[in-house]
Amino acid sequence: MASPPISQNSDFAPRSDVEKTFDRGFVTLTQIFAIGIGLILLAIALVITIRALPAISQFGPGFLFGTDWNPVKGRESFGALPVIYGTLVNSFLALLLAVPLGIGSAIFLSEDFIPLKIRTVLVFLVQLLAAIPSVVYGLWGIFVMIPFLSSLHRIIPFFPVVRGPSMLVASVVLAIMILPIIISISRDSLFALPPDLRQASLGLGATRWETIFRVLIPAAISGIVGGIMLALGRAMGETMAVTMLIGNSNRISPNITQPANTIASLLANQFAEASGIQVAALMYAGLVLMLLTLLVNILAEVIVNKIKAKYN
Repeated sequence: MASPPISQNSDFAPRSDVEKTFDRGFVTLTQIFAIGIGLILLAIALVITIRALPAISQFGPGFLFGTDWNPVKGRESFGALPVIYGTLVNSFLALLLAVPLGIGSAIFLSEDFIPLKIRTVLVFLVQLLAAIPSVVYGLWGIFVMIPFLSSLHRIIPFFPVVRGPSMLVASVVLAIMILPIIISISRDSLFALPPDLRQASLGLGATRWETIFRVLIPAAISGIVGGIMLALGRAMGETMAVTMLIGNSNRISPNITQPANTIASLLANQFAEASGIQVAALMYAGLVLMLLTLLVNILAEVIVNKIKAKYN
């Protein structure tokens, strides 16, 4: 028996020429926007590279391993190793503090540990953390965090003595600043999981915590790792709060209670008064920071893809 003809008013009715034209125009517009973003990124990289060429030609790869930063005219010598070290150590210390707290908070806010109304308020407060200007975090670190950390060795004998701005203070405040990124993305990844996963795990006899750590977190691990790597990129580029709290000392020290420096802080402190080859050296340092951030994003993509292939 022949099937009945499809009504023009049904869901399978052919689309009009206007709808098709609108769809093609929308696709073209989004392609233009995507290409435009890539061109903006290339333009930024090109400008920084061109401005850094004098320093690249004069110092070469030795700039990455030098430890002196002397902008005095006639005796200029520039090395970025202390600020590269400070950038990496400061970012990873902040990540070390923020990841456990962030993932734990995401689990707490995505599961039914507390009523929904309270969870909604807490989620809003977490998102509000991201809206606080970095200079306010810096002021809070100076007037609250430094005195607090300085007094901890009296309560905890083995806690290191903090006497002022240092790598430790900057890392603690930076960890608080990147918490909203980790919590929001991790919570969204956990919240987006189908309810069947929880129900099936509990139905098979798993406890609540076994379900969280053996089922839910592995299922959402790609989003969680992506959020962590995004937070790492943010931490590496943070400027104002770190500049106010890290001490701005161009030296390499394994003691995290000593002052240090980062690439972003170096740029913020010296760029306004720089001239000549110093500007090129700062641009060179900015190019290094851009490449480090790019490597972090590439690493994040590789890790997420490997985790997806493992659990899918």
